Amino acid sequence: MTWTDQAWNSIQPIFKKTISHPFIQELMNGNLPLEKFNFYIQQDSIYLSSYGKLLTRLASKFKDPEHSRAFIHIAGENMDQEKELHKSFIKEIELDIEPSPACELYTSYLLKHLAVSPVEVALAAVMPCFVIYQKVGSYIYKHQVKGTNPYQAWIDTYAGSEHVESVITATRICDEIAKSCTIEQQEAMLNAYKTSSRIEHMFWDSAYHLEKWIV
Repeated sequence: MTWTDQAWNSIQPIFKKTISHPFIQELMNGNLPLEKFNFYIQQDSIYLSSYGKLLTRLASKFKDPEHSRAFIHIAGENMDQEKELHKSFIKEIELDIEPSPACELYTSYLLKHLAVSPVEVALAAVMPCFVIYQKVGSYIYKHQVKGTNPYQAWIDTYAGSEHVESVITATRICDEIAKSCTIEQQEAMLNAYKTSSRIEHMFWDSAYHLEKWIV
């Protein structure tokens, strides 16, 4: 079993909670309130502004130049794809929107790993953003009742072949790097992967409840 298979198996309780969350269920059924979806898109745009730079900097730390080239390529494709998706729902992202607590937590958590953790741990921390979105998109695409859904473009993007190919490439790179790691290093990777998966869940929940800072 590959390291990414082990990591995916380890977060099944988190993933099951995610796909049963009202945000995902209502998005799948097309009855998610627009206010909540727009809140999510705005926060996701804030997150992506850091995430894209983070992926490029992470790729520059890989020992294998092929890994770096492939990762930079899929990072660029993902960012372009997601920015276009955002624009299809919100023509102009509001620049003065404050990051929600969950958004701030996620970006800070990933940047912390980039700054202080070994490259394999930082990579493990970013993997759930690739994998969980693809798995959620595929789940919704498979289980939705076909018809008019205002969020169909979002569903099609994350269930689509382009995103799937990016996930396959990122997974291959992660597994190849994990092969040369010790048991202790792989355990540290797993801890980072699990924490990011938990924060992914918090991100959906934050959008559903229109999370704000208390003061």
